Amino acid sequence: MITNTTNRFWFVLLSAFAFIIRNRSMRKWFWVPLVFIAVGFLLPQNMIIPVENATIKNWDEKSFWAYPWGTSITHKGIDIFAAKGTAVISSTNGIVIYTYEGGKGGKSVMMLGPKWRFHYYAHLNEIKTFPLKPIKRGSTIGTVGDTGNAIGKPPHLHYAITSPFPYPKLYDSVAVQGWKKMFHLNPDIWLRDQ
Repeated sequence: MITNTTNRFWFVLLSAFAFIIRNRSMRKWFWVPLVFIAVGFLLPQNMIIPVENATIKNWDEKSFWAYPWGTSITHKGIDIFAAKGTAVISSTNGIVIYTYEGGKGGKSVMMLGPKWRFHYYAHLNEIKTFPLKPIKRGSTIGTVGDTGNAIGKPPHLHYAITSPFPYPKLYDSVAVQGWKKMFHLNPDIWLRDQ
């Protein structure tokens, strides 16, 4: 799989199916996870730029899948530049999956949004949310910073969108790690309309 979050998602989903199949009395409920997944795909995304008062001029549209990009090989998101301490807001409705301090992303938040897409907010100066909290689009989840591997660089939000379900039409046989593009979605596509 692509990310630890994707691995955990599939583990929970497949465990639910296995539980239902193994328990004879539960087999009649096999359709429930399928309906749950279908409803997730039907929810509207309605995205906004996840940094307060930012515009499309605050990031480079060509930064997604930029190569080479340090130990990550390619840049699987966009960097939205803003002053340190500027509010980072949720780009869509969802639920906070986890908050984390450490690693390449420094202080970061992972949120599950519509269409079963994971929204990753990294290099935060401050986290202002907690796991399993339902979030409305535009709610503050943190502030722009320079934590993790962004120390010493201009403050910015690294924003990435991943999907546990592959989008085969996004496969790129030419790009480095092009097969991963099926799981890593370009945020610029949805934010450019704002």
